[in-house]
Amino acid sequence: MALIILGHPNYKNSFANKTVIEELQKWDLTIEIRNIHHLYPDYKIDIKSEQEALLKHQTIVFQYPFYWYNMPAILKLWFDEVFAYQFAYGSQGDKLKGKNFVPSFTVGSSENSYNVLGFQHFRVYEFCKNLEQTALFAQMNYIDPIYFHGASLVAGYTETDIKNNAKEHARKLIKRLAELE
Repeated sequence: MALIILGHPNYKNSFANKTVIEELQKWDLTIEIRNIHHLYPDYKIDIKSEQEALLKHQTIVFQYPFYWYNMPAILKLWFDEVFAYQFAYGSQGDKLKGKNFVPSFTVGSSENSYNVLGFQHFRVYEFCKNLEQTALFAQMNYIDPIYFHGASLVAGYTETDIKNNAKEHARKLIKRLAELE
């Protein structure tokens, strides 16, 4: 069973992340989805509940939109508070050891923009080093991220394009989850 930590601050208006989650729910998967922005609109995270959810699952998927080269604030706060000393790290902090850590996110602009000559100057993979280090520090199995480019209307993509790409993203995620079972 996989746990999906959904960290989208405006999920109801999302095309990309909302479509990914809706596609996951259509399949016969045993997943738990925790929409942390819905659960904690005041940003007061119930650390114990979140840690209990993590303990019940072997695979943890972090689903979110790529914001300013990182994750949305609610998800960063979630990590800061939930991946606590003596839970995720420290002399007794081995509670997540051996669990799978799967980043799954959507990127607004084009793939061409994320390279040395593009206007973002770096590849998306380079922005994921903090995720990889977090997983390694918590003794988790870091799984390469699943993501797609072109998830923004502002960047010139259509709603249809975004939803089609999100459906393909969900298929890739489902395949990855099956491989990790």
